[in-house]
Amino acid sequence: MREKNVKMRYPLSESIGDPDLLVGREKEFALLGRWLDLIPRRMGKSRVLLGRRKSGKTAIVQRIFNRLWTENRGIIPFYFNIKEKKTWYPDFAIGYYRAFASQYISFLEQDERLVRSPLSLERIREYGMSESLDILAEDVSELLWNRERELYDSVWEIAYTAPRRFADIFDQRILVIIDEFQNITQYIYPDRERRTEPDETLAGSFHEVVESKIAPMLVTGSYVGWLISVIDKYLEAGRLRRTLIDPYLTSEHGLQAVYKYAEASGVPVTNESAEQINQLCMSDPFFISCVIQSEFEGKDLTTEEGVVNTVHHEITDRESEMSMTWGEYIELMLDKVNDRHAKQMLLHLSRYPDRDWTPRELKKELGLDIDEGEIRKKLEIMVRADVIRKGAADIDFRGLSDGTLNLILRRRFEKEIRDFAPDLKKDFNEELDRLRRDRNSLRGRLGNLVGKFAEFQLFTEFRSRKRFSLSAYFDGAEDDTKLNITDVRMREKFQRRDGKETEIDVLADSDCGRTILVEVKKTKDRTGLRMVRTFQEKREAYSERFPKRTVLPAFLSVGGFTRGAMKFCKENGIGTATEIRYFQEK
Repeated sequence: MREKNVKMRYPLSESIGDPDLLVGREKEFALLGRWLDLIPRRMGKSRVLLGRRKSGKTAIVQRIFNRLWTENRGIIPFYFNIKEKKTWYPDFAIGYYRAFASQYISFLEQDERLVRSPLSLERIREYGMSESLDILAEDVSELLWNRERELYDSVWEIAYTAPRRFADIFDQRILVIIDEFQNITQYIYPDRERRTEPDETLAGSFHEVVESKIAPMLVTGSYVGWLISVIDKYLEAGRLRRTLIDPYLTSEHGLQAVYKYAEASGVPVTNESAEQINQLCMSDPFFISCVIQSEFEGKDLTTEEGVVNTVHHEITDRESEMSMTWGEYIELMLDKVNDRHAKQMLLHLSRYPDRDWTPRELKKELGLDIDEGEIRKKLEIMVRADVIRKGAADIDFRGLSDGTLNLILRRRFEKEIRDFAPDLKKDFNEELDRLRRDRNSLRGRLGNLVGKFAEFQLFTEFRSRKRFSLSAYFDGAEDDTKLNITDVRMREKFQRRDGKETEIDVLADSDCGRTILVEVKKTKDRTGLRMVRTFQEKREAYSERFPKRTVLPAFLSVGGFTRGAMKFCKENGIGTATEIRYFQEK
């Protein structure tokens, strides 16, 4: 997705929390960016993002909304989440229209408040009349007239067709983002008291509008099998291009997520333990966030034992966020297939997710005492419950390629199926043993990542080491005093005496009255004289602002220094480094 030199705004509050916690996802944003570029030319076909809960879908579509709203690149975004809440049909329709109209107006007026707090129908009509947007005033009058006469189908038709109608009338492009689309089949009720069954056919309302090229749809779903069945039944499969969202980040981005969650949560880690957390959490950002924010009483993420114990707690404690999230998936399946055979097949398929299995193969492999037809029936139910997938052929089935799910399943079912409880702590320690034996590789990986997020690594190193002299990291440091670090901060801002604000990449205070100031340059280009002079000005401004502190300046430049820059640093006592040194005695 193309970036513009526009300060990012967040009218839609992102469920991830701090926007800076969204890391990685370059592949997904690049793919969706190319698709968004087609929309102004009427070539963007509606799309669905498929992935289990906590896989990052909502974070992705909410960021797309905020980028489109901020950049004003010719596409008006509309975001609507269908909640897991029983809702009366006309109330749902009115809520949908209010959200659309309010977000449409917010885009025109660049008023963030209208995204967070939708206008009433009366306020929407007033705006339409005052701004000569007759369609708004007419829609509201029609909505109220039809609702009063209990013509609820007409109320809903006005609501769901609004984006396409507005785009057509004003020759605009509107992106309709519907989060958790499958919920429309289970939580919208035709009677006020919600005593009858929900109206599953409501999804079919979008049968035609989903084909719009002026108001295409981007929908998500956390129950993949369920959503696919809804799409196939009501929207025709080919009308939504499918994109699977992998819940796992690359190893590099997973490590970055560890650092960011640790810093945002104020939880101490070391560079070694950050890699251990990433390894055991399989670079799953949700798993990582659960471990970092775990309420485990014995949590200590600065030691290997503490990491293992905390990860083990998140997997095994039924009240942990990790267990409860996956429990929802598992309970959905157990509500329909709660027997030893189903659990045995689920556990087996999850252990071998790289191949397809037929009912006949499973019967033979697991020694099941039920016929193949019954086995297939149970497997089909598990597919609809989103705990396994269909394979290449109609009779093929396979487990999810999801190591996190396998850990949960082992904890829940392995004792019942295999008559002994899994020793997950042993498995975790063996995994870290492999990591420890490859320590040189770990050092190399950490070193290679300096160019990506050096501030986090230096911040972590200072905070975990605490006692060191600056020369342990930087050459040419004039003051070699042994420091006792009491506080470390990243991207620390302070006001200069002239009133201007400036920022230090990494700042560390020692109890002896000394303060380390570090400037970090992560690009491969060499740092020149101009940049180090700018840093010297920051150093002097900080000394003026805090005259009682002794400042120890240092500059980390991954790309190295020009000759003039290095000479300037030596003359002014600025320590220099091109890498972070790890695994020294602490």
